[in-house]
Amino acid sequence: QVQLVESGGGLVQAGGSLRLSCAASGSIFRINSMAWYRQTPEKQRVFVATITADGRTNYADSVKGRFAISRDNAKKTVYLQINSLKPEDTAVYYCNADVSRREYSDLSFPYWGQGTQVTVSS
Repeated sequence: QVQLVESGGGLVQAGGSLRLSCAASGSIFRINSMAWYRQTPEKQRVFVATITADGRTNYADSVKGRFAISRDNAKKTVYLQINSLKPEDTAVYYCNADVSRREYSDLSFPYWGQGTQVTVSS
């Protein structure tokens, strides 16, 4: 099985910063793209940022210039640096990874973490 574990969430004042981490483990043959999504109780889960295996990135318009996604392939870890936080950034942040398992190396599947809460106070 493949497991993703997030860390780094918490309570922060508006204008502050956080760094989220997500480490992948298990019977992994290859990790393709990795991404972050977020969700509030009243809204669907929405895209935040993604990064390919070779480091190409893309961001939602709402976070451009404030958030930065990166990855460490040796550690099988993706990061999300979040700066200039706003109250509307408050959400549960979910890690996603497109993974090929050792047992089925020609097939990839999206795996999800359990989420980490980010709360921004005004």
